[in-house]
Amino acid sequence: MATTHPDADAVIASARPRHLHNWIGGKAVTGGKPFGVHDPATGAVHAIAHEADAAMIDRAVAAAQAALHGEWGSMTLARRRALLMAVADRIDVRREEFLAAEIADTGKPHSLASHLDIPRGAANFRVFADAIASLPSESFLFDTPDGGKALNYAVRKPLGVVGVISPWNLPLLLMTWKVAPALACGNAVIVKPSEETPSTTTLLADVMAEVGIPAGVFNVVHGFGAASAGEMLVAHPGVRAITFTGETRTGAAIMAGAAPHVKALSFELGGKNAAVVFADADMDAAVAGLSRAVFLNTGQVCLAPERIYVERPVFDAFVAGLKASALALEPGLPHAPGTDFGPLISAEHRDKVLGYYALAVDEGAHVITGGGVPHLTGEAAGGYFVEPTIWTGLDHTARVCREEIFGPCCAVIPFDTEAEALHFANDSPYGLAASIWTRDLSRAHRFGQAMDVGVSWVNCWFLRDLRTPFGGTKLSGVGREGGEHSINFYSEPTNVCIKL
Repeated sequence: MATTHPDADAVIASARPRHLHNWIGGKAVTGGKPFGVHDPATGAVHAIAHEADAAMIDRAVAAAQAALHGEWGSMTLARRRALLMAVADRIDVRREEFLAAEIADTGKPHSLASHLDIPRGAANFRVFADAIASLPSESFLFDTPDGGKALNYAVRKPLGVVGVISPWNLPLLLMTWKVAPALACGNAVIVKPSEETPSTTTLLADVMAEVGIPAGVFNVVHGFGAASAGEMLVAHPGVRAITFTGETRTGAAIMAGAAPHVKALSFELGGKNAAVVFADADMDAAVAGLSRAVFLNTGQVCLAPERIYVERPVFDAFVAGLKASALALEPGLPHAPGTDFGPLISAEHRDKVLGYYALAVDEGAHVITGGGVPHLTGEAAGGYFVEPTIWTGLDHTARVCREEIFGPCCAVIPFDTEAEALHFANDSPYGLAASIWTRDLSRAHRFGQAMDVGVSWVNCWFLRDLRTPFGGTKLSGVGREGGEHSINFYSEPTNVCIKL
């Protein structure tokens, strides 16, 4: 999470930018130091957000606690579910506003945001409104030592005030992935969106008020990480739990900040995901699937494979196919005809990715395609674009094969045996996801289960029932999200024992 403020002069000089205020207790709150929100496709400031200070964080916590002790805390489950469904419906009605806000913040192609980000934002509310109603509670009738009987049953109760710190790569999708189950369980939330992408979270606050979510249930505080809103939210004694998606280093800092108050934590962190392509795979499907996996959202997806291990007999054919897919991508402005490849989120992140591009060459990579910055004209010339990039000739111990880059790039490495491929794939400090391509059903089960990751895909990628567990092992996270796994995190049971 960034800790520095964008140039204030650029904020003031921008032409008629929108103001994104903090949202506390059901209304926009003015004040707070302004900072610019940049359009990554052009580099221009398109909005001004206002950084929350310590007093605003205190106000947000107080508003959330008041909601828990007021109408929201006494609301029936049926009414709460109806309100969440209304939020989903209203996102659908205001789809174009959400789409415009998401594209302005991220620069991603219109086709991607319209088919993925906004629909999933609405779907998350529907999924968890259904999930909270369908989960059974525990009950046990047992014999007591004196010959009688007793009944034990568990009731779910909300944790309380939940701090939600959401990332910039899929802003609406991943923020609602946390907010929806938290609200379904009856919690009140304080959302700190990424300073890079605050627009859709701010717009959702308006939707919450519009459909009748009580004041204080959904609060939004803008700002940065260290010494700003993020750190203050994590350390606040009135916040019972923190849920975070982002890089591992930030997760470790949040864990340390939350430790004095022993907060509940849910982390989906970094990844250095592997894909494995066996010689018996459907090669056309493997190339198409992994091209999407590597280059979707300009590689800014925590699940993207940056290491691809290919069985030697089909290695050359796979590399040729992946290169052709990369060369076919069209970078440009989000609404330009044919654009299917957007910019990186910021100039800072572009510099990081380009640094890894240079490092790969220093480590002996053969650059199959890419490795630089595309030549674009007009407004797009100021955007944070890089080329889709493929490397061969690297050992799997190279730094670019060990460290998360979070860009549109991958190293393709040959292997000779299944055991070798499994060793390569699992030899990582991360363990978020894997993608395996084979026609051998026994191998698919065997290899999929042997991967030390949270999600193993076979002959697919980014395909998942939202009720299933999602999360990572090792440095890739703590806990699981999805279906009952999210409900279990955002609620805690009280066991009631009655002697009959």
